[in-house]
Amino acid sequence: MEAVPARARVYIACVTLAALFCLLPQPGARTTWWAVALLAVLYAGCERIARSRFVGISHPAGTFYPVLLAGAFLLPPPAAALVAVPGALLSPVGRRPVVLRRVWRAAQLVLGVGAAAGTHRLLGGPDAVAAGDVPYALGPAGAAVLAFSLVLALLDGGILAVAERVPVRRAWRGLVARSLAPIAVHGLAGLMMAVLWRSPYGPVAALLVLLPMCVSWWAFAQYHREHAAHQATIRALVQAVDIKDGYTRGHSERVGQASMMIARELGMADERVEVLRFAGILHDVGKLGVPTRLLRKDGPLTPEERRVIELHPEYGHEMVRGIGFLGEARAAVLHHHERLDGSGYPYGLVGRQIPESARVVAVADAFDAMTSTRSYSRARPVDVALAELERCAGSQFDPVMVAALVEAVGRTGWHPAVTADDEETRPLRVPPPGAPLSSRPGAHR
Repeated sequence: MEAVPARARVYIACVTLAALFCLLPQPGARTTWWAVALLAVLYAGCERIARSRFVGISHPAGTFYPVLLAGAFLLPPPAAALVAVPGALLSPVGRRPVVLRRVWRAAQLVLGVGAAAGTHRLLGGPDAVAAGDVPYALGPAGAAVLAFSLVLALLDGGILAVAERVPVRRAWRGLVARSLAPIAVHGLAGLMMAVLWRSPYGPVAALLVLLPMCVSWWAFAQYHREHAAHQATIRALVQAVDIKDGYTRGHSERVGQASMMIARELGMADERVEVLRFAGILHDVGKLGVPTRLLRKDGPLTPEERRVIELHPEYGHEMVRGIGFLGEARAAVLHHHERLDGSGYPYGLVGRQIPESARVVAVADAFDAMTSTRSYSRARPVDVALAELERCAGSQFDPVMVAALVEAVGRTGWHPAVTADDEETRPLRVPPPGAPLSSRPGAHR
């Protein structure tokens, strides 16, 4: 999202001011500035390498926390927080506004590292590190890691609530649980760095701890490359559908977005939300097996032509059946035209026989179809489309999914785009008031 709301800018400004206050030196604190400089350069270098073409990590989890946490275990809070600043301000950013995102990341890390260092010092961690007493040092280090995770989660949830108007409880839900385990591993590596740093072997030995972390980093990079390959596969399939059926250009992406909104409203885990987004994007991929003349036909379909059209869920399922990472999205591709009352296709499933993913995509698909302008119908207002979904809930659509979409759209809004390239030149056919969704001309689309 390139346009940052004013309220989000104010929030970032407040966090930045708090970070600047955290950087103020403490009276009487002894700081080894060469250690600060060395750790800052090491962290900045690791960040650059992590986001380089060789490693290819662009995910926030790619941040090299062991160096930051080692600084928290070795230095006073202001000095430890300063370690994060150069790397955060110089690290590559893939989205605009670049400067604002870098400032936000730097402020977030300054507060997190400052909290970790303060917690560690309060519990006597520096003495245990200096003595090389690893068992005793684990307690303060664990508390510091927890403080670090809590601060990052608090700030991440805050920006979600402020910038995207996500409800407060949902904005913070699961953030700590998802981040604590990987940060704890980084914290253990940081503690080993700190203990070796204070040992007779010095900083050179501490750097050896980074070797196994680099191996895990490489594995992390491979995972993200695989994920990027998955995204490319999906984009290729969707582009092929859009080329074949120009009337629905952009429809797949919007159905994916609406499916994701429903899944989030239902409180599903992030992994399932992503899978349901894939399901929405790929739900019509079976159109590749349908003759183009039927997809682009202006007039009503004959019964035989409709039977051919209604084979597209099965075609789509055959196309994606071997793509393992799609998971339950494959069931959504096959069953998104089923109806709760059993009058849908291809198998006439009833109620809970229809997979949950398919029930989500069915609502998202119908909603975007009604709120988008096509050659055969003009877009309905969002509130009218939602009212129609509620009218058909229980017979055609799952009421739970409909309620989730109504709640999500009511909070964040919906901005459908025109998908027909030549809407002004083709005849307009508006369905009669109260007609069921499945009776609309072109409902197969």
